[in-house]
Amino acid sequence: MDWSAVNRRIEQGEGPDTEFKRGGGDLSAAGRAICAFANTFGGLLVLGVADSRELVGVRENPDTLHERLASFLQTGCSAPVHAQIGRRELPEGWVFWIEVPRQRGFEPIRHSGRVWVRRDRTSVEPSATELQELYNAFGYVLTEERAILDAPPSHIDLEAFRAYLKRMRIDTSNDPQPDTEDDLRNRAAVVEIDGKLCATLYGVMAFGRDPQRYRRTSNFRVECVAYAGSDRASEALQVANASGRIDEQIDRAVGWFMGLGHFESYENLIREDRYLLPRRAIREALANAVTHRDYAITGSKILLEVFDNRVDVTSPGSLPNHLTVERVRAGANPRSRNEYMAHFMSAMGFVEQRGRGWLIMRGEMREFNGTEPELVEDKRNMFVRVTFHLGSA
Repeated sequence: MDWSAVNRRIEQGEGPDTEFKRGGGDLSAAGRAICAFANTFGGLLVLGVADSRELVGVRENPDTLHERLASFLQTGCSAPVHAQIGRRELPEGWVFWIEVPRQRGFEPIRHSGRVWVRRDRTSVEPSATELQELYNAFGYVLTEERAILDAPPSHIDLEAFRAYLKRMRIDTSNDPQPDTEDDLRNRAAVVEIDGKLCATLYGVMAFGRDPQRYRRTSNFRVECVAYAGSDRASEALQVANASGRIDEQIDRAVGWFMGLGHFESYENLIREDRYLLPRRAIREALANAVTHRDYAITGSKILLEVFDNRVDVTSPGSLPNHLTVERVRAGANPRSRNEYMAHFMSAMGFVEQRGRGWLIMRGEMREFNGTEPELVEDKRNMFVRVTFHLGSA
């Protein structure tokens, strides 16, 4: 970028992709901007310009400052930042600029041990949701492997863990066997942090004795509500929380739903008891919601809501790893956000890893009442919702 282009950006003022600094003495503030630009959409950092767009110039020797900036780009962040440095001498002093492109590597770049992103005119630490999306963009998703620091290995139910191994046809009865903690570590159920073993989010949700006991995981459950009318303003007739491990949540939520009642239908004088929806359809929707929800969003629950005309299953987050509504409806290959949880749920018989979930729900509903389920992704409010219609087509 030449000086004329930089000057135009100065005249336009600071924004999502432009930031000014008066001097170059302390590079810590400049480091946050460089890191944020690299993690987000790239940007231009200009030194020697006030926030008011006044040219003030930097007072440091230009060659010395240039060397410090070049060194900082190599070592000041968690990975080298491939940026271009420019400078120009003006009557007010030297103006330097650093043109930072958007960068992608194994994981987001950090400065001073923190991830920074650009939000409007400032460099900030991302929210949990923003951080998860950033990891998705880098293709390096770690949410389910993160440690729950107050969950020691003793909070893992070893019988549940061994039942999972048995479902995978792994014989745990014959010698020699690995140490239990090594086995848990090898299967990502625990991780070592500062010399101490802690259960991971995956370990807690798949094998924990009481998964909702921790502050971070307290909302990782299914809230079940049956309403008298067609919206949430209607009277809530029945409310329940399906908590526990992720497989238990599905069983408990499906059990609650099937307990809401059934109706009688007759064909050729033969009575048939029919439930509100096919068990397989509602189980598939809940299994996908629990398996693929965005666990970086800690303040939201999965919702199973029964209205007088439909049933909604709402999961926090967006579709994982750039899947689209159209691709899901077409039965595209699955792209799980939570690979360990998806493998666990597949081994336990709750989900298939062939992208058939939507096709199963659609087939069940067509046979049941001739309707099509609906799938909606709201990226602004961060939820994915499956809707089943209770009436006939």
